[in-house]
Amino acid sequence: MFKSKSMMRFLIFLVCIMLIFGCSQEIPSDGMPPALYGTDQFKSYWYTGKAEIASYNLHQSRYGENRDGKAVLIFVTEDFSKQKQVKLDDPSQAEKDKVNVLKLNFTKNFVTGIYPYSMMLSVFSPVHRHLQPHALKVTMTSQEWCGQTFAQLNRKGKKYTYIGHSYFEKEGDEERTLKISWLEDELWNLIRLDPEQLPTGETQLIPGFFFSRLQHKGIEAIAASITKNPVNETVHYRIELPDQHRSLEIIYAKEFPHQILGWEEAVTDHNRTFLTTATLDKTLLTDYWTKNKNEFLFLRDSLGLSPNNF
Repeated sequence: MFKSKSMMRFLIFLVCIMLIFGCSQEIPSDGMPPALYGTDQFKSYWYTGKAEIASYNLHQSRYGENRDGKAVLIFVTEDFSKQKQVKLDDPSQAEKDKVNVLKLNFTKNFVTGIYPYSMMLSVFSPVHRHLQPHALKVTMTSQEWCGQTFAQLNRKGKKYTYIGHSYFEKEGDEERTLKISWLEDELWNLIRLDPEQLPTGETQLIPGFFFSRLQHKGIEAIAASITKNPVNETVHYRIELPDQHRSLEIIYAKEFPHQILGWEEAVTDHNRTFLTTATLDKTLLTDYWTKNKNEFLFLRDSLGLSPNNF
């Protein structure tokens, strides 16, 4: 009888332990366990204290003509505040407010006639997408000699909040909320985090902020058709946006770390198609934030950037 009671107590204890540990684990929102971003391969690339900087030869369509320029994609992981949605000054003190994100800083620089364009997009995506599947924040700035614009989108619970400021009268100052949808701008990060989880098929998509700025389009979700096609050692990820008479095709490497090799954006207007293309030029892995002395100017050469090409 003693042995039976001991065995019964042991079984009850074992069941309680299993329930405790089972309940303490985060359950993926999509029912799938973490994939690439949970592997040692991913961690050994993205958690070395360095950023991946890739420069691209850009051919930007603007005002009906093609402009030569440079684009740069900078990917880096960092600790982010869930509440304030800014980079944490002291992650060790943040406790539950801390979330690890993959940050993309995407710049474009090109010249239209006498005056230059300087554009920058920043996207902050939680690394552990099975817990938080969408980006927390997107910002975009654009400067040229006519003036400047700024846009910011934040994920707050089950909605996005959006603010926009522009020197154009019809755009002006805007504040609004939007339903959670896929963001075109977050797909660049998802390619690097886990391309197997990229959305395909028919979906609702909020178009990229760069395009919306250059074409003076409002920020709202529209219908999109997305395909993913392997071609030799690459994957062609194609987004069709019929309402905008536009497509975007991002080409990335099939093998880890799935570097973005280039892209092509086609916009049709009055039976004319205007193309913007970019092809990978140089790549550098470095902690660039420590390389701010004149002695490090030579590193720009390693990226195919002139000292004055921002």
